[in-house]
Amino acid sequence: MLDFALSKMAVIGVVSLVVLGPERLPRVARTSGALLGRAQRYIASVREEVTREIELAEIKQAAQEVASSARLLESSIREGVAGIEADTNVHTVVKPEILPSAVATPGWEPPPVRNDEVIAQTLARRRRWRSRQVALPQWYKRASTPRRKVASDAARAALSPAMAAPGDFA
Repeated sequence: MLDFALSKMAVIGVVSLVVLGPERLPRVARTSGALLGRAQRYIASVREEVTREIELAEIKQAAQEVASSARLLESSIREGVAGIEADTNVHTVVKPEILPSAVATPGWEPPPVRNDEVIAQTLARRRRWRSRQVALPQWYKRASTPRRKVASDAARAALSPAMAAPGDFA
């Protein structure tokens, strides 16, 4: 950009005062300032638009790279699964004559339940219990339980004998 020192600006001001005169100088200065401001705003908007386009192009390129790496990962996973399936099909050959005899035997029992299944069921029960305990706020639990301590004698007399204290009835 142009570099204007204070001395150069003073020379320009004196020349414009002489050429334009004191009546038209303020109007010309105002107009030139408005035009300069518009030019600066236009340049800034063009700069922002170019920056935005460059960032958009970079984002599109990154998205394409991610999509290609996802396709490569998916294909490698499918190849691995296919290899595992092929290995399991080769090693697990069931003879048809063994399976019916094992089921038909009278002493045959299903395999026992594994410990991790029992643990999982227990943990699930605990979580359900905890969620029921947390579901009600403490103030509601306190308010809904029957009162054990009563302030007045009439209220103590109205309580059933099982809930009243031993020395309450005189």
